[in-house]
Amino acid sequence: MNREKKAITVALYGLLIALAMVLSFVETMIPIPIPVPGIKLGLANLVTVVGLYLIGIPGTIAVTLIRIVLVGLSFGNPYSMIYGLSGSFLSLFVMAVLKETGKLSQVSISVLGGIAHNIGQITFAAVIVQTPGVFYYLPFLLAAGCIAGTLIGIVGGIITERLQRAMRGIKK
Repeated sequence: MNREKKAITVALYGLLIALAMVLSFVETMIPIPIPVPGIKLGLANLVTVVGLYLIGIPGTIAVTLIRIVLVGLSFGNPYSMIYGLSGSFLSLFVMAVLKETGKLSQVSISVLGGIAHNIGQITFAAVIVQTPGVFYYLPFLLAAGCIAGTLIGIVGGIITERLQRAMRGIKK
């Protein structure tokens, strides 16, 4: 890889990590008027959806891990990092497998990633609190995952397209 391409790659990774940090901070300031624990917009997952299409699976794994650690240290605690890992990596795995099939749109992949994220986190919560009662929240979380996943997928598609276009201009 030549120096210019390395510089572009590092800049893109930095852009994605910075975007995730900003989105995570913004999300902490948005009140969710639904009285169900765990429902969030998942704005930082936008970076994962975009990353899969711009930097591939290994790069997206790295960016996601860095995002979770930095966000946990900045706005959360060790538990938030562990919950973030449980949801994000199940979501990332599902989205990566589905993307590789080439049969689903970015929006569909994002929706299924949102669902996987909620399943990962609720399963981890059930293990931590040692009660299956937390699964009572699953239908609400799945509905929220579908809605947020759709919105994230739509916005992610727009961002992906624009960044790909911009990157083609840089590479010429």
